[in-house]
Amino acid sequence: MSRERVAADAAARDLEVEFVERTNARSLEEAASILGITPSDIVKSLVVKRSDDTFLFALVPGDRQIAWPKLRAVVGVNKLQLPTAEVALENTGYERGTITPLGSTTAWPVFADSRIVGKRVSLGAGEHGLSLFVDADALIAALGATVADITTEA
Repeated sequence: MSRERVAADAAARDLEVEFVERTNARSLEEAASILGITPSDIVKSLVVKRSDDTFLFALVPGDRQIAWPKLRAVVGVNKLQLPTAEVALENTGYERGTITPLGSTTAWPVFADSRIVGKRVSLGAGEHGLSLFVDADALIAALGATVADITTEA
């Protein structure tokens, strides 16, 4: 099960996480409502593909989207794109909507938007109907993430 993979990786990183089961949501806004938080407190774990076919994770507040020029500048490349859902699943072991850097079948660099710093956030937990809560600062430290302004308003 994916939940166990996420939990094992979090434990190996000495990272405290809380799993919360919830009904399936049709949108990020609905998921936030179910969890009793705001959309900005849900962090989307986006898989981003570089032109050399390597990947990275971008952690983005739910009410924002990647600002491609900003992310390219921080990563130091000229081209980035979102891969297909199939490619993301193949390279993380997680379906879209459940993706998390924790327990991913491949460890990649993580870039976190500066707006999540200092917050308790929710993110995918590897399975539909399951969310993970974590202190964003602890998550950033555990993943060795690069923190930068990488988003724009959705």
